[in-house]
Amino acid sequence: MADSQARAVYEQLVDLLREAGERFAGPERGVVDPDDVGDALRNVTHILQSALLAHQEFDPDRPVFNRIVSPTRSFTGDNADAVYFEAPVSGGREYVVRGNLAGAVYTSFTMEAGAADGKYATHLTGVLNDGDIDADADGNYEIRIGGDESGRNRLAVGPDGGRITTRHYFEWPTSAAASQTLHIPISIAAVEPIGPPPRWGDARVAAALGRVINHVRPKTVEAPSAGAYVPSWLSSVPNVFNPPEKPGALAFAAADAAYTMAPYVIGPDQALVITGRWPECRFANVSLWTRFSQMYDYVNRPVWRNRANTTLEPDGSFRMILAHRDPGLPNWLDTEGRPSGTMFWRFFLPEGAIETPQATVVDVASLGG
Repeated sequence: MADSQARAVYEQLVDLLREAGERFAGPERGVVDPDDVGDALRNVTHILQSALLAHQEFDPDRPVFNRIVSPTRSFTGDNADAVYFEAPVSGGREYVVRGNLAGAVYTSFTMEAGAADGKYATHLTGVLNDGDIDADADGNYEIRIGGDESGRNRLAVGPDGGRITTRHYFEWPTSAAASQTLHIPISIAAVEPIGPPPRWGDARVAAALGRVINHVRPKTVEAPSAGAYVPSWLSSVPNVFNPPEKPGALAFAAADAAYTMAPYVIGPDQALVITGRWPECRFANVSLWTRFSQMYDYVNRPVWRNRANTTLEPDGSFRMILAHRDPGLPNWLDTEGRPSGTMFWRFFLPEGAIETPQATVVDVASLGG
């Protein structure tokens, strides 16, 4: 039998998945509880799903937009109120994107540098939001990626190319990400097509499987562990939030958003009462994640809140209750019975200072309800 490049890379992928199961989902990362192991392995397989869907046949000469996360493909801190797409691009090429705002309260295109060949992005090099995009009365728009960088409706690629991430945020009482009928028209094409690619054969399949490995490895066995860089808005203290801040050029972050994030920890008969005030901004919400940055089950449970599904106090503030069971009071956040997890806040295009949410652990019985 002749040597096959594709077979060799395929075996490397199988070895990587075995390694991720043992190391990322094992004692090396403090993953020993069976439910924790289950969460970790689900995370690995969802990352693999992403790699196979979008990166195996990643082609910056003939790009298409693929949806990044969904209710059944959850990783890297997804969001019940948003739909995200990604497409590969190459430095030195120009692309035309056509789409429709589809009623989103916020739409943006972010350029992720260093994200070629399935690799994890290193930083952001540019962002174009709907305030920079001229759309017609029906919400239709056309933008150019790369090429002449002057004027509106344009976003530079940069010499190292990478990937476009799009964000489409909806502030509905129900989850936009879980909607089976929401359609966001969007397409991308190279301005100067270069004809068909080579047929699929051994070398091309080997390269495609290599992109899968490039996508899976940095998010699993090479993912940062304790002691890695921690932004100032990310708290390591349970139930205590740091002041919200913008993330700067942090890869895969939204340059127009301010974030704050903290772990929660409560006992079986406890609740966390969170108080605060929504700021003036384009969009705001709070989401519950596992330790592996996967959203809780937003299809079937109230595991997030935005301004459209939050009941306010008479003075305009909010009072949310994170608890293992429904306390019979407004603004319940369902822990799914998890004693610990992550609370992540997003505030897009905020105006003025953002009040830092405050959290207090209480006995559930003290809430009434």
